[in-house]
Amino acid sequence: MDLRQLAYVVALADERHFTRAAALSGVSQSGLSAAIRTLETELGTELFHRTSRRVEPTPAGLALLPHARELLARAGTARDAVVQATQALSGSLRVGAEQCLGLLDVSSALERFHRRHPEVEITFRQAGSHALLELVRDGELDLAVVATTEHLGALPRTEVGREPLILLTPPGHPLAARAEVGWDDLADRAFIDVDPSWAMRTVADAACAGAGIHRRVRFTVGDVHTLLDLIGRGLGTAIVPRHVGQKPQAAGLGRVALPPDAPEWVVSLVVDPRGRSAPTRHLLDLLDPGALEPTG
Repeated sequence: MDLRQLAYVVALADERHFTRAAALSGVSQSGLSAAIRTLETELGTELFHRTSRRVEPTPAGLALLPHARELLARAGTARDAVVQATQALSGSLRVGAEQCLGLLDVSSALERFHRRHPEVEITFRQAGSHALLELVRDGELDLAVVATTEHLGALPRTEVGREPLILLTPPGHPLAARAEVGWDDLADRAFIDVDPSWAMRTVADAACAGAGIHRRVRFTVGDVHTLLDLIGRGLGTAIVPRHVGQKPQAAGLGRVALPPDAPEWVVSLVVDPRGRSAPTRHLLDLLDPGALEPTG
């Protein structure tokens, strides 16, 4: 049993899906599956029930999970202590991110960076993706985590990951029992959405406009939890990234696939092209040490 196997177990238990767990872990699906099979053979028991659509931890897997999380946390703390003792770093780090991005836990990354480099002064801005791009372009942010591939100009983009958009409906909604909707099914329905400055709104607007669908946004909100609450109260539907539909507050809502030509939710890192400071380089290494080449 090693830390790599334990990290894969935690990722699979959280995602309940081999493809998503592999993407989160930065490994191929076959590599993750083989590592978990090896661990199951070593332990003499299955850790996950596997079906064609979903993966669930067995009682043995559930018993292992808290210990795996604890060991991984301790290993991370140990690594951070070594880095802090051997790589003194100072200066400033200015980071921005859009709310509820999924695919990347910005708060956790900043916490780990602060533990490793307590002398670096971190400032953080939360705003819509297009506003964040302007802040990077104006030299007010060193790095931004955004969910747009548009209006980048000369700014280099490094893709973190992508996932599909889905339709969230109230319980018992006529579309809730469908496996997939067509664009015509969405015409003239009442929608709930976030402020137009958020990428979640612009991606949904562009998807419907591209399909020639008139979308009525009746409720505009400032946070995802209010959006989910209004859907649950039967006041409308919403087009959201898949991870929003997996939040505990979305339990009981209908989750329906959009047509195959729907755009994806793409999360990227955008860095000030005028030069990467030492703190910026260290944060990038911490976020993803193996996949930080700019996307074309």
